[in-house]
Amino acid sequence: MKVVVAMSGGVDSSVAALLLKKKGYQVIGLFMRNWDSTLNDDLRGNPFYENYICPQEKDYHDAQEICKKLEIPLHRVDFIQEYWDEVFSYFLSELKKNRTPNPDIMCNKYIKFDLFLKKAQELGADLIATGHYARFIDGKLKKAIDDNKDQTYFLSQVPLDNFKNVIFPLGELKKTDVKKIAFENNLKVAEKKESMGICFIGKRNFKEFLKNYLPAQPGKIKNIETDEEIGEHEGLMYYTIGQRRGLNIGGSKQRLFVVGKDLSNNCLFVATEEKYLLSDEAVIENMNWLAPIKKNCHAKFRYRQKEYPVEIIAQGDNWVRIKYQDVKAVTPGQACVFYDQDICLGGGLIKEVYFKGKVKKVV
Repeated sequence: MKVVVAMSGGVDSSVAALLLKKKGYQVIGLFMRNWDSTLNDDLRGNPFYENYICPQEKDYHDAQEICKKLEIPLHRVDFIQEYWDEVFSYFLSELKKNRTPNPDIMCNKYIKFDLFLKKAQELGADLIATGHYARFIDGKLKKAIDDNKDQTYFLSQVPLDNFKNVIFPLGELKKTDVKKIAFENNLKVAEKKESMGICFIGKRNFKEFLKNYLPAQPGKIKNIETDEEIGEHEGLMYYTIGQRRGLNIGGSKQRLFVVGKDLSNNCLFVATEEKYLLSDEAVIENMNWLAPIKKNCHAKFRYRQKEYPVEIIAQGDNWVRIKYQDVKAVTPGQACVFYDQDICLGGGLIKEVYFKGKVKKVV
């Protein structure tokens, strides 16, 4: 069978291609170029540029070398305009609303498991494969064996039908196993660092990068406990609920958390006590169900956060309202993903957050 593998130039996709080749598949590599790395060339004079720009062409070169070593063809496709329209525009729109978006989730939905699928079919693919840590078994999206690397959270907005011809070669492996395989097979990317930052754009000086697209609007920082003005923020879009670093509040010796935003008055609220971060209910919109709804299940509100037991207390066509026991920093714009043990039930985007019946003024 012919398998088209999403090659990123990293260790995960390289090992995925290697494993499939060893299993006897006819493997074809496909590299996606989704961001014009020449954008913001005016920033080249800034010190951060050389340190943080995503080395997209180097990634392509690495993918070429891996495919040459594995003796498989590599194709390249540009989705620059589509990425801008479907992912980056969404990212900017959410920031304008002072929500905290997750562009990686939308990239999977619109690019990797939509446009990439169609391109792979043009190349005659029977199956497609990626280096994601996940499993798709008997029509269900399941967590990877490696809990620390499981990426089903980022796949939660992909329609179920789009997984039908997808295989995840790394789903049954630990990350340490993947690196070991890369070393044993002399893949030059074995020691390559994982990509960081915004999907396909890379790790950058976030504030400087955003200034190219959204004008910063400084405003007041207030202590919500005392209603005292204690500093000035650089723009509400640069902060997220629960953040405690980078506040730059001079003279304050207390540990402060971002606990809310007042968009109409351009005010950032902070507090010393974590109780101001708590919520016990939330409305989740844009729901994408991958399995039958369960009234009582578990949910993850951020990728690097543990799962919490939740109860679905109301629901509509594409939204649910959930109840849970005092969770910190549940943030509008972030994804809420539901699980029944190792099965990913689906997910949506956090719209509103409540505590003891009152909506929290976080946006």
